[in-house]
Amino acid sequence: MNRAGEIVSISPKFAIPRGEVVIDCVDFQVSDAGDHAVFFDDLPGRILAASSKRVIVSVPEGLETTDVSVRLESGGDRSEAGTIVVGRKLVDGMHIVGSPAVDPKDDSLIVTRSGTRGQHLPVTLFRIDADGFVSDMAAAVVNPTGLAYDPGGNLFVTNRADGEVCQVVRDEEIVKFSGDLGTATGIAFDDSGTMFVGDRTGKIFKLSEFGSPDVFATLESSVSAYHMAFGIDGRLYVTAPGLSSFDAVYAIDASGFDTRYFRGLGRPQGLAFDEDGNLFVAACIGGRRGVVRIEPGGVDGKLFVAGNNVVGLCFTRRGELLVATNEAVFSLPVGIRGTLLK
Repeated sequence: MNRAGEIVSISPKFAIPRGEVVIDCVDFQVSDAGDHAVFFDDLPGRILAASSKRVIVSVPEGLETTDVSVRLESGGDRSEAGTIVVGRKLVDGMHIVGSPAVDPKDDSLIVTRSGTRGQHLPVTLFRIDADGFVSDMAAAVVNPTGLAYDPGGNLFVTNRADGEVCQVVRDEEIVKFSGDLGTATGIAFDDSGTMFVGDRTGKIFKLSEFGSPDVFATLESSVSAYHMAFGIDGRLYVTAPGLSSFDAVYAIDASGFDTRYFRGLGRPQGLAFDEDGNLFVAACIGGRRGVVRIEPGGVDGKLFVAGNNVVGLCFTRRGELLVATNEAVFSLPVGIRGTLLK
């Protein structure tokens, strides 16, 4: 008998290093001698729990490919391989508190090194080109938090320390667009180019073309940042992470009326839609952490990417999902296109 047993399924099918995946199996022999293991290609994963029918394991770092073979091993026997897709690290050493932004002109990626509130760092914004080259942006923003491009391809960033939103011009210059926005965090544009900014103390502002803010909606306060994205239905979707394991995603209509679109997430943060209207949220669900996929209508939510400390995400037009943790960004070839502004 093969003591390694047989892999039935691996969930979820996508992960980043240190994410926790569940392997359902048959007849896996857990040895008291400790000679059982799970290998990702040739690297061992850290087993967190194991029985003959289920193994929970942490994905190792240092994998050289995104398409990874997974095998169980016990007493020298190995199972037939299952497969998962593991994210490729694009950059680390960051301090990211929101979702990255994709430049609609060339699909390069903008990420932040935010720092603690009021901390002045020498470089706070970075651009990653399509080949993975990371360059510093000369534009200096204290505590950059939310990033978004308007329909015209202009980059805007919130500064939570000063309650401002600024335009980044040619990666070099910062032009203040609006202030008095509280602890300005999330930022999003509707199809007409109207800007919305979230104040983590509870207000969502709608800004005029001249930067004048009006309170559009008021929600509960957040322990970290508001995160926002527009859905294909034209509503503004918002997360306000708290200390509960049953937080909600809110949907706000054009009149400012809010409803709970989906409830049952732990510390929901960055969010993005795909072209079919599925919502992806950096969150915990059912005790499992990573990126949660919520079907249209908010009817069901399941873990789509396993990962720890995920704070943000975005899609590229190449079908990649970019997943941001507190300090790094990973690329996952998921074959899904997001609703990027054209």
